[in-house]
Amino acid sequence: MSTFPLRVGTPDGLLYEGDVARVVCRTISGDLAILPGHCNYCTALGMGEAHIVLEDGTRRNAACIGGMLSMMNGVCRVLATTWEWEEDIDAERAEAAKHRAEQALANGGLTDKEYRIAEAKLQRALVRLSVKE
Repeated sequence: MSTFPLRVGTPDGLLYEGDVARVVCRTISGDLAILPGHCNYCTALGMGEAHIVLEDGTRRNAACIGGMLSMMNGVCRVLATTWEWEEDIDAERAEAAKHRAEQALANGGLTDKEYRIAEAKLQRALVRLSVKE
């Protein structure tokens, strides 16, 4: 299986460095799969499920929340605002965050800014929970 180098980092540090057969992320314009030989490309990442496929076919799932992806001269780099591998997601914490956000939205009385923040927190929790399923 053909591969290409991938580096995944966040502001907290490097989370993955190695060769992969595929990386799939949600961008601001939809889902994107990067395969070996992909043209040079740069895009902003959205909020959603992501995964990489290693050379042996192993798939690693993650929750990706914002950032940038670039594919330049055969090397893919992902700098995510948040990137959590499936095994690192605390489902209880995500469920609690989901519940708090739903409560805040249901109670009303929020300013526009507070409403947008509560919606974003709910979306982040839902992404994490969907990766854990």
